[in-house]
Amino acid sequence: MTSMRKTALVAGVLYLLTYASSIPAALLLGNTLADPAYITGAGADGQIRLAALFDIINGLTAFGTAVALYSVVKRQHEGLAIGFVASRLFEAAILFIGVVSVVSIAALREAAATATDPAALAAAGTTLVSQYKVAFVLGTGICALNAFLLGSLLFRSRLVPRAIPALGLIGAVSFGVWNIGFVLGVTEPGTPWHGISVAPVFIWELVLGLWMTFKGFRKDAPLMVESAAQESIIDASVSASRSSIGVASKAGAA
Repeated sequence: MTSMRKTALVAGVLYLLTYASSIPAALLLGNTLADPAYITGAGADGQIRLAALFDIINGLTAFGTAVALYSVVKRQHEGLAIGFVASRLFEAAILFIGVVSVVSIAALREAAATATDPAALAAAGTTLVSQYKVAFVLGTGICALNAFLLGSLLFRSRLVPRAIPALGLIGAVSFGVWNIGFVLGVTEPGTPWHGISVAPVFIWELVLGLWMTFKGFRKDAPLMVESAAQESIIDASVSASRSSIGVASKAGAA
């Protein structure tokens, strides 16, 4: 397995792990945080904290994909590659704001039994829930920027079939427009337009993760040809050095 194949494998697995962590987190939190009286009720703290753990994994794997791919895509355009790493880090940071909100909700609910002002506690819980939802929407919304940056790099480098990054570029536009509308108060999560706008990005990242995991980068891509040539030169140099050392050792022994 070449170094480029290993890079593709690591990046692909990390992309798939973002799905394996983000979807369970959303399912665990969906119904629980929808209850406005959760923080003063019986609660499901274990479920909340498990969801927070999944979101932490999601943030770390999201950043990990950029770190894994940087050494490859920087050969195509270093500025876009750095931008991709920065946007992934920004995405993870926003998701961690949501994690702080969720863990704070669980901590407040544990203190509900001794609270002297349940109404104030419920208001604080509602604020934290709202903060989590906004952080989740904006954090996942950065995927539109990620799709534009990485999609541009992969489309130009041809490391994967161009249909895959083309889908990412379409998703960058559709989901980016929806996120701008959300900030302006025009669009809302959970609507049909939300599902339509996020679908291309969702599919693009899933297909990209599967392709890199099981197929790797295209061997006929210019970057792959260049990398193979460099590795051949390095291997030849190493072999020549070893041969020289072996000849010198035999001469010295004689």
